[in-house]
Amino acid sequence: MNDASTANKNLMQGATGPWEIVIGLEVHAQVNSKSKLFSGSSTAFGAEPNSHVSLVDAAMPGMLPVINEECVAQAIRTGLGLKAQINNRSIFDRKNYFYPDLPQGYQISQYKYPIVGEGVIEIDAEGESMTVGIERLHLEQDAGKSIHDQHPDYSYVDLNRSGVALMEIVSKPDMRSAKQAQAYVTKLRTILRYLETCDGDMEKGNLRADVNVSVRKPGDKLGTRCEIKNVNSIRFIGQAIEVEARRQIGIIEDGGKIDQETRLFDPAKGETRAMRSKEEAHDYRYFPDPDLLPLEFTQGYVDGLKAHLPELPDEKKARFIKDFGLSAYDASVLVAEKANADYFEIVAKDRDGKIAANWVINELFGRLNKEGKDIEHSPVSAAQLGGIVGLISSNAISGKIAKDLFEIVWTEGGDPADIVEKRGMKQVTDTGAIEKAVNEIIKANPEKVEQAKLKPSMLGWFVGQVMKQTGGKAAPAAVSDMLKAKLGIE
Repeated sequence: MNDASTANKNLMQGATGPWEIVIGLEVHAQVNSKSKLFSGSSTAFGAEPNSHVSLVDAAMPGMLPVINEECVAQAIRTGLGLKAQINNRSIFDRKNYFYPDLPQGYQISQYKYPIVGEGVIEIDAEGESMTVGIERLHLEQDAGKSIHDQHPDYSYVDLNRSGVALMEIVSKPDMRSAKQAQAYVTKLRTILRYLETCDGDMEKGNLRADVNVSVRKPGDKLGTRCEIKNVNSIRFIGQAIEVEARRQIGIIEDGGKIDQETRLFDPAKGETRAMRSKEEAHDYRYFPDPDLLPLEFTQGYVDGLKAHLPELPDEKKARFIKDFGLSAYDASVLVAEKANADYFEIVAKDRDGKIAANWVINELFGRLNKEGKDIEHSPVSAAQLGGIVGLISSNAISGKIAKDLFEIVWTEGGDPADIVEKRGMKQVTDTGAIEKAVNEIIKANPEKVEQAKLKPSMLGWFVGQVMKQTGGKAAPAAVSDMLKAKLGIE
């Protein structure tokens, strides 16, 4: 935690008083790579069972693993994006356990000497900024998949995922609330997607988290932790933490003790269930894999990868605030997804950044959410919305006309400037035409005029009437200024 005030705010109340939740996360991110970590088999999703399996993946006798250089490069890029220590020498180990979907009887992973060491992630949660430490990032191969629901008497094994490269990103136990954990995974996912080292698709299992939860009285030593395995949505991560923390608090307050174990979260029932007692490192009998030499690369190789990293969310946010004059909140919303940030930059290029941000966040995102679309499938392109923003900034159209124009572009397409010209939607800035409409409204409403002189807030009614009479085309600022002068309102 960053400070005591933040910690106190996140205490969970039990029957015996406040409790502190301590959370650490092990996020498994599938590496963006066309082939697996130690074989040339495809990593494409959705293939027929056991169709992307090489002899190495199936653990046939005599088959030797060969490291995929692109997976190594992706892990280094991720480490650099997490501001972490890159270890130029790391070792692959065998993690020994037996399960039907693990054909070798061991998983090739990294234990004492990972490819990436300590790093940090800056997050915003519950109105405050904080730093979450990264303990390590190591490369490992995924297991296959056991399928239990296709036949009442049999289970099936699909080895398509066997050997797929994973980055296990282990946080320090720095989080103290479900919302902080959710913000952490959200930010980590954003960084991975900017780097293009993992697509972050949680529905496909390409990003999933093991959630470690313990509770303690404030100031006490760390409690016994339980690990909730393979939570595959950010919403479920928050729910699982809340449910597990309350379960542990209830047991302790009833005089029991917490057993260190691995559990599963059942979102339908809103509960966690025991799977097995939690293994320690010695239970896996780690030892260096004799088929793989230590992984070594030069600092020059790391520097070459670093030189081609994209602008990451925190840097982009700072630039948006500086260059476009945006609030920290608006900048955070825009950089949360790289596609959104790219879209905004096209809209705002050589235009008013604040107006552009308002239209992207409120009008565009609001409409996309309403219709269940993402920005890649927006009916209004960035160039089209930029055209609308440009017309607003130049006072060619009013805000009301702009909304009508947005609707036309959304449903019919077309160039905004051409639409405005052909349909006569340009804002009326001719003071003579505006004055004519103002005079007519004043003349027709003498009682309202007297009321406005006593109650200046009535001015809005007159502005509305003039706008109505001009079909919404009169420049609102010009209308307001002229009414003030004619009604004698300061």
